[in-house]
Amino acid sequence: MIKQLSWKVGGQQGEGIDSTGEIFSTALNRLGYHLYGYRHFSSRIKGGHSNTKIRISTQPVGAVSDDLDVLVAFDQETIDLNAHELHDKGVILADEKFNPKVPDDISARLFSVPFIKIAQEVGLAQMKNMVAVGASSSLLGLPLEAFQSVIEEKFSRKGQQVVEKNMQAIKEGADFILKETGEPLAELTLEPSDGKKRLYMIGNDAIALGAVAAGVRLMAAYPITPSSEIMEYLIKTLPKFGGTVVQTEDEMAAISMVIGANYGGIRSLTASAGPGLSLMTEAIGLAGMTETPAVIVDTQRGGPSTGLPTKQEQSDLNAMIYSTHGEIPKIVIAPSTVEECFYDTIQAFNLADKYQCPVIIVSDLALSLGKQSVEPLDYNRIQIDRGRLITEADGLKELANSELFKRYELTEDGISQRVIPGVKNGLHHVTGVEHDQVGRPSENPLNRKQMMEKRLQKLAGPIDFQDPVFIDAKHEEADLLIVGINSTRGVIQEGMERLEKDGIKVNHLHIRQVLPFPTEQVEPLVAKAKKVIVVENNATGQLTNQLRLHVGMLEKIKHVGKYDGNPFLPAEIYHECKELFAHGHV
Repeated sequence: MIKQLSWKVGGQQGEGIDSTGEIFSTALNRLGYHLYGYRHFSSRIKGGHSNTKIRISTQPVGAVSDDLDVLVAFDQETIDLNAHELHDKGVILADEKFNPKVPDDISARLFSVPFIKIAQEVGLAQMKNMVAVGASSSLLGLPLEAFQSVIEEKFSRKGQQVVEKNMQAIKEGADFILKETGEPLAELTLEPSDGKKRLYMIGNDAIALGAVAAGVRLMAAYPITPSSEIMEYLIKTLPKFGGTVVQTEDEMAAISMVIGANYGGIRSLTASAGPGLSLMTEAIGLAGMTETPAVIVDTQRGGPSTGLPTKQEQSDLNAMIYSTHGEIPKIVIAPSTVEECFYDTIQAFNLADKYQCPVIIVSDLALSLGKQSVEPLDYNRIQIDRGRLITEADGLKELANSELFKRYELTEDGISQRVIPGVKNGLHHVTGVEHDQVGRPSENPLNRKQMMEKRLQKLAGPIDFQDPVFIDAKHEEADLLIVGINSTRGVIQEGMERLEKDGIKVNHLHIRQVLPFPTEQVEPLVAKAKKVIVVENNATGQLTNQLRLHVGMLEKIKHVGKYDGNPFLPAEIYHECKELFAHGHV
């Protein structure tokens, strides 16, 4: 028996590749295994190669594996593009209809299975995916009853007969393989799991759930990959809490609506990707100038322009930090696990209310869409902080001589009282131009200086964000410090373990607060490391440059970039870091 394996299904987009992986992995999650999945799909509705790779383990996993144990292929292209990942004892389950051929340099075992033929005999050719699920379960020695609840949930609305037919297709696929092998393959049989119940979700769902928990009642957005699942989740969920989702005509309308709702005291958000963030930048400046809370989710993808809409990249950091014209206080936070996506979203709304400024939650495609096992969330950790928000219940003292409320009052920490429109004695002016303490436009040089310093003072010291960095530092003075952001956390951890086995002392630092940069927490670790390697999915080293800017020590900080649209593999982290470390240390 083995502790973990990797399984992949591939074929043409639109023929059920996603649902095959979803059903197979959901059943394994309910059995108590730990999972980490990644979808490779094209930026089109139908056609083009698509695959889903899932890592299954008896222990927590945070990255896809380097190699592959089982490849389920619905066409020859899947074999041609993915067979190189198979190790020597790997297995290919392929539909006999396309007369599958294994490349000469691949030693994997091939099973030609009549997926379509069996499915047609059961009832429908479309059920070939369920035949493949059954065949896979036999190889791994999984109980077929594990799929019953999954199939019932997915197909019960179509009637009990459809449920039974799909289960029959799974059983027929399993029986076919057992006739070929006699028993599950020992080299692919998983050790029993711990049987514990865990969530199984993507980062986008965790962000959306976090928004609901934070008290969001409005989402305004325009659909865009890879953020659309946030919108889809909230379309179903917000109405249950008296909220709603508005699909706007573009991202400029979305962020403007979010600013208006937040000004009215309603927690709201928008979510997009790089192209949408570009369109929002002027309005983000409006939120900064009017000191209005606004939460924006940026799920990074390949750029520039339309770029690679369905591929992994981390190239929006500069846009989030610098793109708004002028100078405003702005917070950028970067969750690195699905759990953090949930908790950090709640924190984002508290930060936006407390500091009265825009907050950007930055994710990336692998974190947004990668489906993972998640330990049960702790709802007792949820705390709501509306900052210095004045409601009708709070009341305001009456102002003399028809004075206006000092919405932008000069304070020591730069944060003023914020009032919901309509509160008695809270009348004030709001404008995007420079203004005085009651909001009236003003170009007075002294007022300008005071107001600029007031706004920037809000983030002058440490902000109230829990765990601005993730640190795994076993060594007081490390040979190597690996730094990353977002979804690279798990893959860095795995690469780090391999480097440690080679006798290299490695620490890991993951940046969770991008702006303001957590120099105080980062600098000591950088100072005590012989060499620092920043791992990021971009070509120009955007995180690397932030590190160099804020902590210096340029000579020891090196960049490892990957920008081909694919996430890092553990082996790539291991080899790249080992080579860079060895350079100059022979």
